[in-house]
This record gives sequence, structure tokens and C-alpha cells, in this order.
Amino acid sequence: MSSILIRLTRRFTFEAAHALDHYDGACRHIHGHSYKLEVTVLGKPLQDEEHPKDGMVLDFGELKKLVSSYVLQDFDHALILQKDSDLALIELLQVQGHKLLLTAWQPTCENMLLHIKDQLQPQLPEHVTLHSLKLWETENAYGEWHAADNA
Repeated sequence: MSSILIRLTRRFTFEAAHALDHYDGACRHIHGHSYKLEVTVLGKPLQDEEHPKDGMVLDFGELKKLVSSYVLQDFDHALILQKDSDLALIELLQVQGHKLLLTAWQPTCENMLLHIKDQLQPQLPEHVTLHSLKLWETENAYGEWHAADNA
């Protein structure tokens, strides 16, 4: 049974706003989303009857802690803007105490996925790999990142 691989997925939700600089549509304006993030990990279940995590690839609670610490803490209820956006706007928002996440990248769904991958991958236990991420921006639109597509 030790050669069996299992995928575990946990869904998270967070609220965030963003604006896409230089975009040629409505998303150039500040607007928000109720995001859904699905994180899927891959690994072999622990085979140790005396270990409290026997039979688990990764405790769902541990996955929740990792995503909360390395993703949700920054994204939830934040306004995500490129750091070279309108300086006067950024300064005004900072003075007013708004939660800002200033990035080196355009805050698209695709770039958010890559950032989330970069944040989570190094935090996973050695025996667990990040298999895929799915980020729902709206009820009908999402982006996906799969490790197998990027090997």
C-alpha cells in the first residue's frame, strides 16, 4: 500500500479587490471578488500505526494552517495593486489605513495563482507535493495551475 499516491483537496474562500493597470476593459477599475481557492496536494499516506497521523497524506488542519499563514493572511480583504500604480492613490489608501497588497506583477487570476504556488510549495512537508491550484474569481471563471503541466 505504500506505493499508493493520494490527492487531497481543500477549498478556501477570501474576499479581495484588485485593479488591472493599463487593461482595456472594465477590470482596470478597482473592483472586488469573492475568491474560492482549491489547493490539491499529492503524497503517500503515512503507514505507522503508532503515529497520530497514521493513514494521512497531510492533516487537513495542517493544510489549513499553511494556506491561512502564507496566502489568506495577505490576500483576504486586501486591495491588490501593482506597486508602480498611481502613487497618490496608494499613499491616500495607506493614510486611510486600507489593507494593500502591492505586487511586482499585474494582479490577474493567473499571476495570483503563480504567487500562491510560490508561497505554498516551500512550506509543504518533504513527503507532500503541490499537485494543483484552482482559483475561482467568479462563479463562472477560474484559473488553474498544475505541477504536471510545468515539469
